[in-house]
Amino acid sequence: MSATLAYAKKEVYSSGLIVEAVIWQLPQPTTERPHGLKYRLYCGHSGRCIVRYDNETGKGDHVHYGRHEKDYCFSSVQHLIRDFYYDIERLAGDLL
Repeated sequence: MSATLAYAKKEVYSSGLIVEAVIWQLPQPTTERPHGLKYRLYCGHSGRCIVRYDNETGKGDHVHYGRHEKDYCFSSVQHLIRDFYYDIERLAGDLL
């Protein structure tokens, strides 16, 4: 059984800001993804990452702020999306 798309949204603003979020429900939880989700939430402008939340293999849940990266404590999809949009407003609000 393969992963199922659980959430997908992409917005391109007139300023050139791109906001894209994709969340997949895995067939079963794994050691690296005990919540059973694979996700990538991205906000960027002019080819530059402003903020990105993801959980790529080997790294677990984490967030990128530009070139800097830190661990992210995943608690729920709702909290993940709320944190992501809070960071967009905080870091790129003038481009919305």
